[in-house]
Amino acid sequence: MGKGTELPDVLREIVARRRECFGAASGACPSEATTAAPPLTQHNPFYAALSARSGAALIAEVKLGSPRLGSLVARVDPERQARAYAESGAAALSVVVEPDFFFGSCELLARCREASGLPAIAKDFVVSERQLDEASAAGASAILLIAALYSRAELAAWAAAARSRGLVPLIETHDERDLDLLEGSEWELVGVNNRDLRTFEVSLERAIALRPRLPASALAVAESGIRTRADVERLRAAGFDAFLVGEALLTGGDPGAKIAELFG
Repeated sequence: MGKGTELPDVLREIVARRRECFGAASGACPSEATTAAPPLTQHNPFYAALSARSGAALIAEVKLGSPRLGSLVARVDPERQARAYAESGAAALSVVVEPDFFFGSCELLARCREASGLPAIAKDFVVSERQLDEASAAGASAILLIAALYSRAELAAWAAAARSRGLVPLIETHDERDLDLLEGSEWELVGVNNRDLRTFEVSLERAIALRPRLPASALAVAESGIRTRADVERLRAAGFDAFLVGEALLTGGDPGAKIAELFG
């Protein structure tokens, strides 16, 4: 929280719970020994999968619930879902591993990655290096870092700590202030989440408006609110390389049919 912005209550509560779980103090940062790790590109399976399909790369998500949706445990067979994603042409897998609000775990990630054979990103609220170790041990090749949680120096340090474990960081941004944190560093993957952290409202205009400011060297990922082929086409036309889709696949019936609808 080093940049001094006020986080939404639910995000603050999630982060507090993760700190409690891992015994992490506020403002904890990785050790200096990891901060020189260089960016990961073609040698990372997750990055390579997105790069190979730039402009049409689907990151298909498995999550078993959220603060907004409640539990999906009774509705979603995660391994079956992950297999369907792979069979339908997804480039990579996203698995939400936070347990208390999203009903996830690194064990869930390991099962879904094995079932699908796809490279996977662990979506978490990272406050401890133990989370990076657990994600890596579960077979993840990427990790989500939410820019709003960190100062510029903290974000760079967490990214380097991830890279030192072979995890490519996907930096999730929501607004101009988040993008300011990226200046002065190299990034592999930068995403824009179309969901407002405070109201939970979704608008593709958020990603489209911020796209010109994303680092030119990074693959650009559009996250949340992608429900139709027209949504994909709008975001592709705006210059996005990859598309992270979750709820439309998890709640829309046949995931294979939905992927075909979105990406042909």
